[in-house]
Amino acid sequence: MTLQYPTIADCVGNTPLVRLQRIAGDTSNTLLLKLEGNNPAGSVKDRPALSMITRAELRGQIKPGDTLIEATSGNTGIALAMAAAIKGYKMILIMPDNSSAERKAAMTAYGAELILVSKEEGMEGARDLADRLQAEGRGLVLDQFGNVDNPEAHYVSTGPEIWRQTQGTITHFISSMGTTGTIMGCSRYLKEQNPAVQIIGLQPMEGSAIPGIRRWPQEYLPKIYQSERVDRVVDMTQSEAEETTRRLAREEGIFCGVSSGGAVAAMLRLSRELENAVMVAIICDRGDRYLSTGIFDSVN
Repeated sequence: MTLQYPTIADCVGNTPLVRLQRIAGDTSNTLLLKLEGNNPAGSVKDRPALSMITRAELRGQIKPGDTLIEATSGNTGIALAMAAAIKGYKMILIMPDNSSAERKAAMTAYGAELILVSKEEGMEGARDLADRLQAEGRGLVLDQFGNVDNPEAHYVSTGPEIWRQTQGTITHFISSMGTTGTIMGCSRYLKEQNPAVQIIGLQPMEGSAIPGIRRWPQEYLPKIYQSERVDRVVDMTQSEAEETTRRLAREEGIFCGVSSGGAVAAMLRLSRELENAVMVAIICDRGDRYLSTGIFDSVN
């Protein structure tokens, strides 16, 4: 009998769901975290990255050897660089130059070409440049902000996994909002199973900078975003998100990025309002890609 071994692509998804043990405090609620940093390229974005490329192939839009282009703040770029390496594509990634050194290094390690725009231009400028390169014939923009294959990845994998792992008992789902693909896909699936599940989105408070998530100007709001799929949006301060990120590492042994810390901070706020709830927050990535930012320097 020939043994069938998985490929690296087969290892995307089916991530653990773990319970907060200490920082949840004395509560009747169950606080659960979906550890998306366990994906091969280290983030929740592995799911849509593979989905966008695979589905574009099935539609005949692209073939191995073609060049793909994407604007990214980090995790999607790393995931796309991995997926492009798996499938044999050239990858051009455009990102703001204030992104962490670890994120930039990870993208180039997978063989991607990296183009930086200024901090002032930000993600809006990166998206505009991606569109210009496509217009010049440099390659195809996958467009994570408008590509339905992004939320579809979470509708067919992340959402069903959470429903199965909680045995259908989930009452609240919390996710940071960047492209909004995770929250859109999971909301659609979870509410199909139980319309009473509450979907909580997280965005930075005005003036706060939290890597990977944004308060989008109306003209740049992701096309895949449907406001009716989110029951409540929580504004999060940078300081609260950062402190919760440090607490997760120090008190729970969960090493993650600041947007994940923000999601857990929102979960802790909600927990003080609720009883007997089963809450799931997305831990988007791992903390090792933020070490150079100094976020963990104050951990004793």
